[in-house]
This record gives sequence, C-alpha cells and structure tokens, in this order.
Amino acid sequence: MHNTPVLPADLLKKYDTQDSSYTTYPTASQFHKNFDVSHFERHSTLSNASLLPKDLSIYVHLPSCHSLDDGGSNKVTSGAGTQADTHTDTMTRTKASARKLNNYLERLLCEIAMRGKLFSDDRLVTHIHFGGAIRKTLSAEKLASILDQIALQFHLDVPSNLEISIELDPRYTSPLEIKCLAECGINRFDINVRSFSNTVPQANNPEEHTLAAIEAAMHLAKSVNVNLITSLPIHHLAGFEETLSRVIDIGVTRVAAYDLADSPNQIMLPQMIDGTALNDTKTRLALSSLVRSKLLDANYKHIGMNYYALPNDSLAMAQNRGELRRNFQGYTTHSDNDLIGVGASAVSKLDTAFSQNQSTLSLYSELIDDKRLPIAKGIGLSNDDRIRADVIEQIMCRVEVDLSTKLSQFTDSNNNTPLFEYLKKELLELKSFEQDGLVSFNDQGFEITETGRYFMRPIAAVFDRYSKPMFDRHILPFSRKL
Repeated sequence: MHNTPVLPADLLKKYDTQDSSYTTYPTASQFHKNFDVSHFERHSTLSNASLLPKDLSIYVHLPSCHSLDDGGSNKVTSGAGTQADTHTDTMTRTKASARKLNNYLERLLCEIAMRGKLFSDDRLVTHIHFGGAIRKTLSAEKLASILDQIALQFHLDVPSNLEISIELDPRYTSPLEIKCLAECGINRFDINVRSFSNTVPQANNPEEHTLAAIEAAMHLAKSVNVNLITSLPIHHLAGFEETLSRVIDIGVTRVAAYDLADSPNQIMLPQMIDGTALNDTKTRLALSSLVRSKLLDANYKHIGMNYYALPNDSLAMAQNRGELRRNFQGYTTHSDNDLIGVGASAVSKLDTAFSQNQSTLSLYSELIDDKRLPIAKGIGLSNDDRIRADVIEQIMCRVEVDLSTKLSQFTDSNNNTPLFEYLKKELLELKSFEQDGLVSFNDQGFEITETGRYFMRPIAAVFDRYSKPMFDRHILPFSRKL
C-alpha cells in the first residue's frame, strides 16, 4: 500500500489559496483587448519563420445546447397551456437549437479556412481536440465535416500518429454514438463522470448508461480518460471511493480528479448547484488523498496535480521522457506544439503570444461573416514571460526544476546569466516553502517533495510576476523583431 502524506492543518490553512492551476502562463486574466487580429497575424508569421517550425495542435470549441438556446424565451410557463402545447414548444426549441448549431458549424468551417491561410505547409498537425460542454450537439456526420475541413486547410500527420480526442458526457452519449465517433477517427475519449455511488439519484447519472459508454470507448480507443470532481456536495468519502473503485475496475488509462477551481475547461459545471454548497477544503483534500492512495495502489502513475495514468499510457510515457506539457486542456503529450483554437471563446497559443476568440456567439458570428478572425483579446509574450512559463511548467510537469539554464536560451542575446541568478528574489521567497517541507534545494535548482505535490499551485505562484502588483524587477523585453 502507498502511504499518502498526512497534511498538517496549519499548512492547509496557510496555503488554501485561489492561485491559478497554471495550465498556461501568463494566465487568461492577463489577456487584454489591445491585442487584435493584426498582432495574431504577426506572431503567426514569426512562428512560421522559426528555423524548425513547431508542430500544430488544433482545439475545436463546440457550444452546449444551453448556449445555443434563446435565453429561455421559448420556455413554457408552469401551468400554462396544454400537453400538446408543451410538446409543440419542445419541438420548436429543438429545431431552433439545431438551426443555430448548423449556423455555428458553418462559421466554424470558415474560421478553420481563415486560420489555415496563416500557417505554412510545413507545419504538421499532430493533435486535434474537440472540447466544450459537449452533450447532444454533435453527430458523427458533423464531426466528420469539421475534420474534412481541417484536412483540407492543414497538413495532417499520418493516421497512425495523429491523435484526435473529444470530451463527452456519458449521460448523453450511447455506445453506438461512440462507435460512430471512433469510425470518424476519434482515438482518445475524455469522459466526464459524476458518480457511480448508490447515494446519487439515478436520474442524474444512470449508472448502466455511464458504464456502457466508458466500456465502449475502452474497446475502440487507445486512451480513455475519466474526469471526476472532488468538490461536488454529492461526493462523500464512502460514495466517492465506490466511484473510484468502479473506474479502476473498468481499467481506464487515465484518471483526473478535479476541484472545480482546477478544471481547465470548467468540466461538467453543475449549473444547478449553489457554489456555497460545494465541499469544504478539508473534504476536498480528503477526497484527493483517497484518489492518490487508491490509484497508486492500482499501479497508476501520478502525472501531476490531479492527473494519474497507467504506465503504458502515452501521458505517463511522455512524463518519463521529460516531454510532458500543459495547455488550456490540461496535461498533454504534444510537447511544445503551437495551439490553434477555433470556435467561440477558444484560446490559441503560439511561442510568442496567446489569443482568445469572442465568447459571445452573436459577436463571434458577426466577425466571421465579416471575413475577420474573431479574436477578442490576447497578449504578446516578453522574454520574462517565457522564462517564467518554463519554470512554472517544470513545477507542474516534472516536479524537478533546473535553474542552471542560461538566459540566452530565451533571448536573442548571448546573456549567460543562469536562471537561479535571474530569479534569486523568488528563490528567497521559496525558502519558506522549504521550511514547511514542500520543496528541497539542490545544486541545479529545487524539487517538490511528496507533501509539496499537494501545493504545486502556490509554489508556482511564487514565480508569477502578475500576482505581485508591487513587483520591482527589471523585465527583459521581447527582443525578436515582429
């Protein structure tokens, strides 16, 4: 049996902060509206001009049924109208949502075409991910049309190497639908699970339906990830342990146990749950300790934060090779790809900039119809941003941080100052974490202890310049010409 560290109450209180989960740095809160289409185009040109242009990942954001609604304007008032009226209204709203989805997908295809023109033919797409609050909004036929457009506009890796993944809610997905998605090329599934516990009302999440969906995905895909949430009030230790046991018995290759605050895409947002009713810190940490103990005992490997994977899964193998990375979808095996986000609210990441699309569907559609990329905001990265992003990613992905690297790796200069000199103020601040037994220093930098892995966010926050308003360091400007 694996022994998980007992977390002292004083440390839990001291480090129970709202620090970012650092799926990227700078975080989205630093994006600004002064970053527009012209900035994105210049940074895209810069990425193409690299001596060895990076491979590409494409993130496709799909809207939920809720976001396609008319804001409730078609809903029947309780007690008003006949049963026939109610049925007619339901059919009307269903047709309206289908029409809006088709309109959205048409504009999505247009955006893919516009994005494709910005990237040179030698940029290889190695990963495509379909995300968002996906329920019954996407048929295999519609997904195939999106994939066809991507193949038309970009250069895809060979089928045996190309990973195509999708997020699903098993309450709304049948085994037959999963089979159809696999036939379209989906080879990795992210499945969002509330609970298998008998304490959870079956109307919320039918156990047999969920199990059937997961098992269908297991037979058809090379990787299946199950997402659990530790902060929902329906999750108590006994019931959550039962859920976890079922996941382990099924043999899924990856498990992620999220606090809602950690979820990269706000997975399964429980819109009907009052935020004040979420589990308290002590309960959430007890659930996280349970996850760690049971998964390690079942031979899963701790990847980082709340992610676990079997040793033969690509995520664990990427960690072994030192190639694990993080982006807005969480941990990824696609080391250092540039990420192109398409769809409302989607985020793009280049080596030198981030951008985010308009999140309002009407504004997104208006810009696409005007033949303009729907960029709402973003940020160009300074050398300082890139340096800190590298350190924070090491904390989150490799637990060991090498600070012997020279600044010249991040700049166009011959500056041989090592990172431990450039970040000496932060390392002094990190001493308190050492005293608390969360980090230990070595000649190359520092590593995070077993207990410290529960506090990776506040450790990373030490290196976040934007979280320190009075920060007085001279910031290295971005030195490449745009």
